[in-house]
Amino acid sequence: MSLIKNLPFEWLVGLRYTRAGKRSGRNSFISFISLISMAGIALGVAALIVVLSVMNGFQKEVRDRMLSVLSHIEISDGSGAMADWQTVAKQAFQNKEVIGAAPYVAAQAMMTRDETVRGVVIRGVLPDQEPKVSDVAAQVRQGSFSALQPDEFNIVLGGELARGLRAGIGDKVTLIAPQGQVTPAGVLPRLKQFTVVGIFEAGHYEFDSSLAFIQLQDAEKMFRLDAPSGLRLRIKDMLQAPQVSYELSTTLSGNLYIRDWSQQNANWFAAVKTEKRMMFIILTLIIAVAAFNLVSTLVMTVTDKQADIAILRTLGASPGSIMKIFVIQGALVGLIGTAIGVGLGVLVALNIDVIVPFIERLLHVQFLPKSIYVISELPSDLIWSDVWTIGGVAVVLAFLATLYPSWAAARVKPAEALRYE
Repeated sequence: MSLIKNLPFEWLVGLRYTRAGKRSGRNSFISFISLISMAGIALGVAALIVVLSVMNGFQKEVRDRMLSVLSHIEISDGSGAMADWQTVAKQAFQNKEVIGAAPYVAAQAMMTRDETVRGVVIRGVLPDQEPKVSDVAAQVRQGSFSALQPDEFNIVLGGELARGLRAGIGDKVTLIAPQGQVTPAGVLPRLKQFTVVGIFEAGHYEFDSSLAFIQLQDAEKMFRLDAPSGLRLRIKDMLQAPQVSYELSTTLSGNLYIRDWSQQNANWFAAVKTEKRMMFIILTLIIAVAAFNLVSTLVMTVTDKQADIAILRTLGASPGSIMKIFVIQGALVGLIGTAIGVGLGVLVALNIDVIVPFIERLLHVQFLPKSIYVISELPSDLIWSDVWTIGGVAVVLAFLATLYPSWAAARVKPAEALRYE
């Protein structure tokens, strides 16, 4: 109490106006509007935190599923083949961030079984080296990734691709290479039968429906290559991939093309970033509406307190002090609403994996059916920098909402205000 008594009188009056009035119905109504404004700010802040956390969760989930198949960094040779990939790998390992390397062959082809035809991306790999740069071997749900042996012409298909071809373990599929074979009858496509020895599920439709793995030497024979297409790398921290790519570009020798995972999927990440930015702007409007309510609350308070303002002015209070009183009142409403919203939003975002299943059981619905969506559970990734940004925006909007009513209060003339009192 002594601390409160020692506050400047502007703070004491502002705190008094913020509390619920009990002297008249008008005061109670103004306090009710103030509570509504506070609740609006709290709900807007909480909604923004939860929505951005869910969007961050989706982005992280999809990114992790993509990187379970893709490598962090890809290095390819300008000639189209990297005969000395072992030398390049040794040079790459000189960078302390690089923890894995494996050669690969990348090509496009057509795949057929019975009357079904699919366009596919073929990746030739060494089954004992591939786990160093991707998680595909651990994602094989049927069969075995290690069954990719040279000269046996085995293949591992994505789950959706296998279902589309109606192919299972042990079935034969025909691979059609785009490189034609010249014969007296003309250019004929090169065909080769492969045996399905594995089916993987990456959880990402693009890869599950169009990607297939074969042994590296088989890929070189199929696509008439003398060496692997390039080298795939894994680093300690995937978020450092752009920086590591730049460092490798300055240390590796040869005519090499280096790109990291963010460059391989630049359009997707740019679209997600734009969507998140637009969602932030749209949901900030909720907070802006609550701030407009705060303007109306303060205008009503200034109108109701004109006699009090006039008395304070006659006692020597300056227009700046009067303005400060109402700025304090509005800012307190904004700060309290923001604090409640941040607490509620963080609580929901951190426990969304419990809250959403409870609502689904209560309403007997499923927000993300497994038959439609790849991700059947609502993910959430709370980023504290987003929380502080949202809280800061809410406080700034609340402060701006106090300026006009406070300015109007400072312009009240004591004589006119007391004329009819």
